Amino acid sequence: MTIGRVKTGVDGLDEMLQGGLPENHIVVVMGSFGTGKTTFALQFMVEGIKNNEPCIFISLEEDKESITKNAAAFGWDIAKAIDSKKLGLFKLEPSDAKTTVTRIKSDLPKFIKSFGAKRVALDSVSLLNMMFDDDTERRTNLFNLCQLLRSTGATTLLTAEVKDENPRSSRDGLAEYTADGVVLLQSDEARDGGEVQLTVRILKMRRTGHSRRVKPYSITDKGIVVHAGADVF
Repeated sequence: MTIGRVKTGVDGLDEMLQGGLPENHIVVVMGSFGTGKTTFALQFMVEGIKNNEPCIFISLEEDKESITKNAAAFGWDIAKAIDSKKLGLFKLEPSDAKTTVTRIKSDLPKFIKSFGAKRVALDSVSLLNMMFDDDTERRTNLFNLCQLLRSTGATTLLTAEVKDENPRSSRDGLAEYTADGVVLLQSDEARDGGEVQLTVRILKMRRTGHSRRVKPYSITDKGIVVHAGADVF
């Protein structure tokens, strides 16, 4: 059976993924502060808009105006897509955990289906998980959220913060086990003491082959570019 592919819009990464993310996958993009997780999620949305695929971006951190300005800095005019209902942009308030989680469970799947969304991004799942005091509650809620998202048929990108002491693990150690795929963005000190080197690797991607190499990437004025032909020094 041929698996449909959803292009990320990140040059070089789709090559590493043999054409893009498998359709209907839930993929977590993990990294520390400043590695470009939100930029990656926005780029994924912009690629969908280019391909005439309705998209939904859910933020627990920044409001609509801030996200629109961030996108504009890379030359992405998402305001037009919001007006034409090609992009739904929503801010959830993490301060009221109970209401937020209830809204996600009851409203989100119906909304994704009625919007006809092919792509969904949630920035960030780490903030969502912080709403719960208990590991069991976190695990149950994340598992349920992923099941709900899968049921919509959309391809979903979640962003997650990593642990300071273990930059290959998400802050709560849950997202990478629940998701179908994990893309890790890392910021490493250059060995020669020069500028910081940004690297990407695909730690996991179910039901498809993918590159296991570590590749350098840049955050440019046009978004993230993975240098798939280069090696890390």
